[in-house]
Amino acid sequence: MSGSAKATVFIDNERVIVTEYRFQPGQNTGWHRHGHDYVVVPLMDGKVKLETSSGTSFAEMKKGAPYFRKAGVEHDVINANDGEYAFIEIELK
Repeated sequence: MSGSAKATVFIDNERVIVTEYRFQPGQNTGWHRHGHDYVVVPLMDGKVKLETSSGTSFAEMKKGAPYFRKAGVEHDVINANDGEYAFIEIELK
């Protein structure tokens, strides 16, 4: 990923990759395709803008409320808040 969000990898082993993403307003992950199933755990309430091949949508994120996605998702995730936003992503190898 080549976006402007700060990505910090905490764990990368044979079973999982755990990465924290921190975004200032308007920052993004960069366009990417998920090669693994993954879980996202929001670290705060907020909203993200999702750019996909189908168009643009917004997702409301709730602190501590995880969600799961299958491998193959392609998108760019953008901070749509007035302040910093962050989440933890756990990729399952």
